[in-house]
Amino acid sequence: MSAHSSVLPEQEEQNPAVFDHPGALNPLDPGGGGDESVSARFLQVELELNLHLRGLTFTEPVRFIYNPLEYAWTPHRCFVETYCRPGQSVLFLGMNPGPFGMAQTGVPFGEVKSVVEWLKISGEVGHPIEEHPKRRIMGLSCTQSEVSGARFWGYFRKLCPDPSLFFRHCFVHNLCPLMFMSASGKNLTPPELKPGERDALLAKCDIALCQVVQALGVSMVIGVGRVAEQRARKALNMAGLNVRVEGIMHPSPRNPAANRGWEDVARRKLEELGVISLLTRDG
Repeated sequence: MSAHSSVLPEQEEQNPAVFDHPGALNPLDPGGGGDESVSARFLQVELELNLHLRGLTFTEPVRFIYNPLEYAWTPHRCFVETYCRPGQSVLFLGMNPGPFGMAQTGVPFGEVKSVVEWLKISGEVGHPIEEHPKRRIMGLSCTQSEVSGARFWGYFRKLCPDPSLFFRHCFVHNLCPLMFMSASGKNLTPPELKPGERDALLAKCDIALCQVVQALGVSMVIGVGRVAEQRARKALNMAGLNVRVEGIMHPSPRNPAANRGWEDVARRKLEELGVISLLTRDG
């Protein structure tokens, strides 16, 4: 991957062949079906996606690329191995890392306070090979809060004081693990990339999403934001996977509606989808 990627530590033995075509959606032996099996399959898909993303080229306006699934692999693996488990029926899907969330912690929507204090995630975080001076990676000691992540995890923390109550039914994932920045340090979302480069990126991410959905066995994907929702619907439909796709408003501070009360909007939608009752019922 051009425009400054980093090296994935101790992850060179993965087989990328499962990405040859979208129909190759069952590349991994399901094994014994326990917690370790589900999380191991999930991580395997991510490792294979990392290998394929390295072969991509990005040009202006992209100048810096961070992949927290490389330099923050340790806390990311801690998150997956702790909370990815059999029986989860709902997958919340974000688009890609934010500069003070997953880029720092390796956890989707990973605002540091939520990751450390509520999710109890730990692990050493390294650095991309090249960092923008305005976007240094401080890892779990980062003091700047990511508003989207604080809103997202903060709401579910209120709803489920014990995170195991949330993860009994739900998991959280990002479609794309890469964060893109311009020379000025401006965060670039995948839709802002050049069309050909964006399409090549998302084609690989779509295949990985389908593999993740199969590994988890979820029955519903909830896109956090319209772009993630639309992308998930397209990818899963093209793969022939019978999974319900819905969406909730993105909690980004760039979204005026989210700033007027994201929790209320999200709660109403999640009540409509039956997720609130799932999370608050006994047993």
